[in-house]
Amino acid sequence: MLTRIIYITLLALCPAAVFPQGYTVSGYVKDSITTESLIGANIYRQNTGQGTSANRYGFYSLTLPAGETEIAYSYVGYGKATKRFNLQRDTVITVSLVPSQELPEVEITASAPIHENVRMSAISLPVAQIKALPALMGEADIMKTLQLMPGIQSGGEGTTGLYVRGGGPDQNLILLDGVPLYNVSHLFGFMSVFNADAVNNVEVFKGAFPARYGGRVSSVVDISMKEGNMQKFHGEGSIGLVASKITFEGPIAKDRTSFILSARRTYIDLIAKPLIASQNRNSDDKYNAGYYFYDVTAKVNHRFSDKDRIYLSLYMGDDK
Repeated sequence: MLTRIIYITLLALCPAAVFPQGYTVSGYVKDSITTESLIGANIYRQNTGQGTSANRYGFYSLTLPAGETEIAYSYVGYGKATKRFNLQRDTVITVSLVPSQELPEVEITASAPIHENVRMSAISLPVAQIKALPALMGEADIMKTLQLMPGIQSGGEGTTGLYVRGGGPDQNLILLDGVPLYNVSHLFGFMSVFNADAVNNVEVFKGAFPARYGGRVSSVVDISMKEGNMQKFHGEGSIGLVASKITFEGPIAKDRTSFILSARRTYIDLIAKPLIASQNRNSDDKYNAGYYFYDVTAKVNHRFSDKDRIYLSLYMGDDK
């Protein structure tokens, strides 16, 4: 009993500096503009780093020892604020932080009206992309390239028929410069009649095609030919395993009228001719050298003005 009395007396006589008394600093952290609570704002003492964070209501509470103290308030996207004071009692401090990373106003203007262009189920294939894809025996084929697109299938291995979403090949509208073609294959369907050197762009509508395309129920394949170079003459050609082709284009009147001429022919008959001739050497009957096909594509384009032009397209082909 005597020991307990002595212990209580010593505690009463000890100076307050030995056992410093703590006080609570509390309050709210808000946005200075909207006065919205800043949830999770950081509150900490500068010299010691002791701190806390604001709760879902922006309220904070921090117990610190008495004396001179400096509290910092920070939040992402806002400027830092500090409060320096002498803490001698429980204190309530509400702080409003100022946004520091607000972007300046941006105004977007246009000289022409902006029109929304909705093109459902439409695919546009530039000829450069068609030539970059693997080709059968070196021959870039437009119809075989389309068979690689989503929603389009081929009827048989190596054939050029298009089956779009269950429709048959005869249900597709195929246009060359706006003119419908009804037979678009050579060699019993293994090669198409379109010479890639003379084609500029291929547009495919697998569904929801515009009203100007009529007469078919499955799809529309709109093929546009090149218009020809209006600046200088240019020519190219190739010799392949199946066929050879040559293309010429250039200006008739510079910056006014241009032309393009492209021709293709297979030479299966020329390769087979010596073999057939040797078999019929002792026969007086005339012999057929075998199968071949050819096609010719041409176009003349004349520009009257930036808004008016006229063109004449020609396609001719045959299977022998």
